[in-house]
Amino acid sequence: MSALSGIPAKGATPANDQDGASLSKAQLAHQWIRSRISDGTFSPGYRLVLGQIARELDVSAVPVREAIRLLEAEGLVTFERNIGAQVAMLDATEYVHTMQTLSLVEGYATALSAPALNADTLDRARRINAEMADCLDHFDPVSFTRLNLEFHSVLFEGCPNPHLLDLVHRGWSRLSALRDSIFSFVPGRAHESVAEHAALLDLIENGADPIQVELAARNHRLGTLEAFLARQKIVAPVTSPASASPAPKGKNNEVPQ
Repeated sequence: MSALSGIPAKGATPANDQDGASLSKAQLAHQWIRSRISDGTFSPGYRLVLGQIARELDVSAVPVREAIRLLEAEGLVTFERNIGAQVAMLDATEYVHTMQTLSLVEGYATALSAPALNADTLDRARRINAEMADCLDHFDPVSFTRLNLEFHSVLFEGCPNPHLLDLVHRGWSRLSALRDSIFSFVPGRAHESVAEHAALLDLIENGADPIQVELAARNHRLGTLEAFLARQKIVAPVTSPASASPAPKGKNNEVPQ
C-alpha cells in the first residue's frame, strides 16, 4: 500500500464517504486536500481558504484547520503573513534536500523489508518493472513515474519499523506534490532506472547482505538526484562533501519528481 492509498477520488466528498467512516473528519479533510496537491489541482502557491474547503466537504472549519496543520508538518503547506495557508512553493534546493533524505530512509527501509519479500512479491515487482520498460518505447513520463512509485512501494512497504516507514511516506508525499517528472526532465534516467531496479531485485532474490541492498537502493535514489543536479547545475553535496564542486545555479527552477 502506498503512502497515498485510500485517498478519496477527485470530486468525492470524504465526509460522506462510507469507506472512510472509521477516519476522523480531520483525517478525511487531510486526505482530500493532499490528493489535490498531488494531482496538481492545488498547485504551488494555491491559497487554501478554510471556509471554502469546509463548505465543499460539508464540515466545520475546525477539522480543516487541523488537516492543514498536518499538511504543514509534512512540508506541503506553508503559512504566510496576510495571506494564510497556501500550497508550499518547493524549489530546486528543497527537492535536493528531500531526495538526499529519502535516499537514506528509503534505502534502510528497503533493506529491513527485503528478508520478508517472498517470491510472489518479487514477481509483482518484476512485472511492474517490465511495464516500466515497455513505457520506454513510447515514453509517457506520468505513467512511468506512477509505476516507479508502485515498484518502490512493493519493496519498502514491508518495513517493520513504522517510524522509518512514516519518514519514507513523508518523502514521497513531498515529491508527489510536484507535478513535473524527473523522467521528462532527464529522459535518459528512465532507462538507467529500469536497469537498476532489475539489479536491486536480483540482490534481494539472491539473499544479499542487507547493507548491499541498502546501498543499492540508496545509490539508485542518488543517481536520480545526480542526474537532476547535472541538468540544473545546482551546488549540493550528494554522496559526500568532497564529491560536490561549485557550479552556478541554473535559471530553470522546475522541481521534478
